[in-house]
Amino acid sequence: MSLNFCFLGAGNLATHLSKSLKEKGFNIIQVYSKTNKSAKALADVLNSDYTTSPAKITTNADVYFVALKDAVFDEVLSKINLENKLVVHCSGSLPISVLSAYSDKTGVFYPLQTFSKQRDVDFYKIPVFVEANSEEIQNKLIQIAEKISDSVTALESAKRKYLHIAAVFACNFVNHFYTVAGDILNGRDISFEVLKPLILETALKVQEIEPEKAQTGPAVRFDENIISDHLNEIKDLKNYAELYNSISKSIFEHHQNLK
Repeated sequence: MSLNFCFLGAGNLATHLSKSLKEKGFNIIQVYSKTNKSAKALADVLNSDYTTSPAKITTNADVYFVALKDAVFDEVLSKINLENKLVVHCSGSLPISVLSAYSDKTGVFYPLQTFSKQRDVDFYKIPVFVEANSEEIQNKLIQIAEKISDSVTALESAKRKYLHIAAVFACNFVNHFYTVAGDILNGRDISFEVLKPLILETALKVQEIEPEKAQTGPAVRFDENIISDHLNEIKDLKNYAELYNSISKSIFEHHQNLK
């Protein structure tokens, strides 16, 4: 499949996705980013052109991957004529319909993973969810996705939004809890390193056991003595006591409903 791609965005997702496509032989002809530093850094890796001006975005690409913050879609896309081009966004939360004002050929290409530029990932193991406004375009996106991923699924916008919400809980919120845990330990001169075996085992456990069956700790049985003691110890630490109490109640109520 011989296609020329343009990437609008040079952040974490755009970096990993464009590099994976490049490795599979796809041609990335241009990268757009608001900042010269990020645009040039990714373009150098891809051996492509780059620009920081929406007005200078190429019109010669076949597919435009939009990997921008949701709030700036119109700011960039309204500056270029993409009427007959395939425009694909990579957002988990936005419906495909947000692209209809810019092109009559639209799609979604959503890799379900957390990305950081400094950490390599095996894209082949990442589930990719696609959507398009025609069967022909959807089949094309599936073919592209199957070049870089072993798990490709067509998923409509409404369901993808719930998938994104679930991902926020499973990844973003969990990572914030790591930050909170580290903050609590750092104030007592205890290294975050001691938690890493526990974090790893927790992640590995849910590969084999349903999460609710893997749940342990004082909140499951609502051990009031331990919970009260913990709340008292962290009562002056930002909003951590409120967070601890709210999550503990949620865990307890969920497991009570299972009985």
